[in-house]
Amino acid sequence: MITVMSYRMFSWCFAAACMTGMSFETCRSAEEVPPPARMAVEVPAASLLMARQETGQTRLDRSFKDAELSIGGKKYARGIGTHATSMIPLPVPSIQGGRVVSFEGACGVDDGTDGEGSVEFRVMSGSEVLWSSGVMKRGMPAKKFSVKVAANGLKNLYLMADRVENNSYDHADWVDLAWRIGKEGGTMQAAVVNAAKFGMISGVRKDQGPALRAAISALRRRGGGVLSIPRGVYHFYPDGALDMSFYISNHDQPLVHPVCVPLTDLNDVRVEGNGSLFLFHGKVIPLLIMDSENVTVERLAVDYERPYYSEGSVTSVDDQFTEVEIDKKTYPYEIKNNKFVFIGEGWREGMASCMAFEKGTGHIIANTADIGWNGHVEPVGGNRLKLKWNLKKKGIKPGDTLVFRNYNRPHPGCVIYRARKTHLNDVALHQSTGMALLAQRSEDISIKGGGVFIRKGTKRVHTSGADATHFSNTRGEIIVEKALFEGMMDDAINVHSTCLGIQEVVDSHTLRCRYMHRQAVGFEVFLPGEKIRFINGPTLEPRETGTVKSAVKTNEKELLITLEEPLPGGVKAGDAVENADFYPSVVFRNNIVRNNRARGTLFTTPEKVLVEGNLFDHSSGAAILLAGDAQGWYESGACHEVVIRRNTFINNLTSRYQFTNAIISIYPEVKQLNNQKDYYHRNILIEDNVFKTFDVPLLFAISAENIKFINNRIIYNNDYRGWGQKPFQFRRCANILIKGNRVEPPHTWTIADCKLENTPAIQVHMDE
Repeated sequence: MITVMSYRMFSWCFAAACMTGMSFETCRSAEEVPPPARMAVEVPAASLLMARQETGQTRLDRSFKDAELSIGGKKYARGIGTHATSMIPLPVPSIQGGRVVSFEGACGVDDGTDGEGSVEFRVMSGSEVLWSSGVMKRGMPAKKFSVKVAANGLKNLYLMADRVENNSYDHADWVDLAWRIGKEGGTMQAAVVNAAKFGMISGVRKDQGPALRAAISALRRRGGGVLSIPRGVYHFYPDGALDMSFYISNHDQPLVHPVCVPLTDLNDVRVEGNGSLFLFHGKVIPLLIMDSENVTVERLAVDYERPYYSEGSVTSVDDQFTEVEIDKKTYPYEIKNNKFVFIGEGWREGMASCMAFEKGTGHIIANTADIGWNGHVEPVGGNRLKLKWNLKKKGIKPGDTLVFRNYNRPHPGCVIYRARKTHLNDVALHQSTGMALLAQRSEDISIKGGGVFIRKGTKRVHTSGADATHFSNTRGEIIVEKALFEGMMDDAINVHSTCLGIQEVVDSHTLRCRYMHRQAVGFEVFLPGEKIRFINGPTLEPRETGTVKSAVKTNEKELLITLEEPLPGGVKAGDAVENADFYPSVVFRNNIVRNNRARGTLFTTPEKVLVEGNLFDHSSGAAILLAGDAQGWYESGACHEVVIRRNTFINNLTSRYQFTNAIISIYPEVKQLNNQKDYYHRNILIEDNVFKTFDVPLLFAISAENIKFINNRIIYNNDYRGWGQKPFQFRRCANILIKGNRVEPPHTWTIADCKLENTPAIQVHMDE
């Protein structure tokens, strides 16, 4: 029987109704009113902030044009007004003593649109389409729907309005939304689900996505358990993927992400890959873990049959031309107007630059970095091509490998979003079209074993299109241990907050803020009740915090944020704000990072960071970067405690990239450094490490205090041409200790080995 509270407990009953999404009329004692069969949906404010919408604002009880909801000539008082393409997450409320049996409502194209819109509406679980409207146009009556909730084990639903022809006038309304309430059901028992029993077949070039998604849905209905995948090779294609729409930090923002393996809306699930290889085709998200808790994936490899970037072997070089050989079967391409056009399944891309990898070692060739080029190409027979490009002067030789790349980031290989307690054990991500792994708005993530590395037998030299792992606006603990990261086009790990630029102080409590980088827009940086931290824009100094009362996303790039408290004095346009509740601690331990572009690791978080026992081998830029900015990527989070201990650094900084001024580079971007009253980073301990390096700076720091570089061993070599710079460089820093280090050939460091800018010599304490 459904248990409800006494009607006379008005205030508590109303509060409970608000928290559960119930209307007040449903919250009465069993003696006065029988339990309701139908309960109006109260859409949480968070759902509107989490929504993805192609343009404009998602509105509650109003149309996209901020008018009364109207479909087929009929007016509706309640609902959601949106614009295709959009997806709105909707949590299923918990009912004391009962449960939500079904979700029902209607949908259609709003009458107020200025033209003939065409929309297809879909109600989805985390792994399948539960209901689809077919194509709807303006003037058609609303279509009703009803989908089962409890029977499918759902805690979340996803309302998607998809454009059909183009996005003009696709004003989409969801109306009369309601939950059907029934009696509390029995306790679900965790199950072991064998994917083969749902039709997954190894070794066939047929899409295994639908079968695997059916197995995932079955596991959800059972309340969790184990998904067992028999060891094999399985193929996945865009056509069988679940189309979803959401924003992804630090990536391009395509309207639709085809998701092949959606581990979404799951609790207490373990996916046993048993050493299987999943091969993906086209532009897709291979793996999504979203709105889930305690999900573990183990012993699984992810790769693309056709990598997003292409590789070619250099056959000859001279002062005018470079000749390469490209396996056209592995890397299909055509030459159009004497330019490269690389071809994949469902995509065609040009090139913008290349990376050069050394024959035999796989190292990025010294002093090459990003080689920008998109010039004249001529076929010369077979798989060979002549490029009007003098790479001889770059030191490139026959037998070296060129990776032809662009700067697009369509989809990560694995996305972790609004998830808690996610574990990846011995998961290998061999290729991706963006980051290999992107985590956002999530907490407590562990990666043990596996990593991002070249699959044996492929003869490739590169892996992910950008960072190997990237953590944006996360919290709890990030643990990465015993993993291999190689050949990626950016960092092995990048941890940061995303701050928004303040555009206008609207009133004493309200700010208009903007997502400032085109690849970092739309995702929910702030939700009501969370702490907001102010950042002085010119000096980057963190300031006071406040509490978010409400946030309205007026479009994908702007938020209107109202605080519970008055704004601190001096807050102005040009400053920034970050979420003070989403800072993670990091353990990066016993990993191998090698042969990659840019940086080995990047950390920007005030929680504790431990970098211990790692091998940084020919990471071609800095091995470790502590960053922070409110002017470019807007990636913030000043470091307050960093320990860099017992690592081995071998010949890093063979090329130069942004912010990579030393093997360990502490480089916040500060517009007005001399106006700072405080230091951005602090408490950085660098001890018991081994540096096997040619002559490059060991430590560079801007706006940092309490730095210790102690008990390290530095073994110099002549493997590459040195920079001829001082090993220690400090710009507006304080309280620096350099002590107990061993240098080979023997050398005692003195203050003369330090380059000091706006840093008094008295602030540097050395052995001398």
